[in-house]
Amino acid sequence: MEENIYDSVVIGSGPGGLTAAIYNARADLKTVVIAGDIPGGQLTITTVVDNWPGFPKGTGGVKLMMDMQEQVKNLGVEIWIDTVKTITKKPASSAGNFQIELESGKTIQTRSVIIATGARARWLGLKNEKELIGRGISGCATCDGMFFKDKVVAVVGGGNVACEDAAFLSKIAKKVYLIHRRDQLRAISAEAKKVLDNEKIEKVWNSEVVEINSNNQKTSVPNNVQLHNIRIKNNQTGKEEILPVDGLFVAIGRVPSTDFIKEMVNLNENGYIITGQDTMYSSMTSTPGIFAAGDCMDEWYRQAIVAAGAGAKASIDCHRWLSTETSH
Repeated sequence: MEENIYDSVVIGSGPGGLTAAIYNARADLKTVVIAGDIPGGQLTITTVVDNWPGFPKGTGGVKLMMDMQEQVKNLGVEIWIDTVKTITKKPASSAGNFQIELESGKTIQTRSVIIATGARARWLGLKNEKELIGRGISGCATCDGMFFKDKVVAVVGGGNVACEDAAFLSKIAKKVYLIHRRDQLRAISAEAKKVLDNEKIEKVWNSEVVEINSNNQKTSVPNNVQLHNIRIKNNQTGKEEILPVDGLFVAIGRVPSTDFIKEMVNLNENGYIITGQDTMYSSMTSTPGIFAAGDCMDEWYRQAIVAAGAGAKASIDCHRWLSTETSH
């Protein structure tokens, strides 16, 4: 029975999860990675990563994640393409601390868990939005910006990501609208300055997107349908206007992938996992033996390199905690 119990199960296959798996393997912890439906996390939809150390000319997001997966496998860690359905804490007298049920029907017994499930883009929730993702609508300017060279685009949001996206797109597009529901940006001053001082970016204050329209092209080829324009409404005056745009980039925040764990660990008001309540183990959640790393617990930095560092911390904390538990 004992050989079927893992020391640690890593949930998530982005930089945080894979780094945790690498450190687990180096600590000789029997580990499996539950990768989700699409392994690799958000970097797999990023064309070029130019802020990961060691790549003077940048590297492809997909390539970086594939290399990390290969490194994990070379260290003897299995990666399963599956998703977690439930995690149950087992009685103290049972072998293993947790039982994990997967969507495939498999169950896993493990002494500890590292959650690194990341976060996904938050959308506007308007009609036609999801149908037009990839057809003019995007949640990633870095990924899709080059498709809009010399075109007119709009960015929705007023935080750091929205400002970064608008500044980035201004180097590619002919014109950029930045649509924000308030009359001032929420971004830090350095990011806000990139927008406020940029003549190619037209700021549309106190406004929200209320309608998204395709070109209404009647065709038997669905791929011909593209974003045509957006309707915006000034929330101060009620005035509405149509903006013809080729691209719409939504940058209004992210949703952490934590629904499956909300009954097991404490989350903050935005759904991010709370860690650090135990001063001995900064990455531990409210449930001893469950640790978290990356964007599922970090709503501020949201950087691959930060997630990787958090994955290393989670593994080190996990190893120390398991060693302490074993010695008792």
